[in-house]
Amino acid sequence: MKIGNRKTLTVFVLLTCAFFSFATLASGDEPSATVSIESTSVAIGIGVQWGHGTLKYKGQEYKFSVGGLSVVDLGVSSVSATGKVYNLKKLSDFSGTYTAAEAGITVGAGVGASSMRNQNGVDMNLTSTSVGVKFKLAPEGLKIKLK
Repeated sequence: MKIGNRKTLTVFVLLTCAFFSFATLASGDEPSATVSIESTSVAIGIGVQWGHGTLKYKGQEYKFSVGGLSVVDLGVSSVSATGKVYNLKKLSDFSGTYTAAEAGITVGAGVGASSMRNQNGVDMNLTSTSVGVKFKLAPEGLKIKLK
């Protein structure tokens, strides 16, 4: 990837992160919790993702598993993500299928941002770093299950 393209991608990701931050601040919502996620994905057309994470909610830490599918996806990557959780009223609402529409490319090391919502109205705003070679242009579903 050319340096000019990498700078453009970095600026885009930073603006996306700023958008999520300002949108949250504008609504006056305080995060309900924070998350950290480690995952790996492999894809040839259809991608499979698996991993684990930690939810910090009301002073406690809860472990969870992550699994997901994506389409129009190609490559292999490892992802580390951290983020904030909103609208989490009770712990059981955290588990579920989160959906997001995403586009991304990773060559070597990349950064990204996404906003996802599950069927219980819980929102997650994530920033991530990934290592590997991957191209993705598709809707994504991420299933989270508390352990």
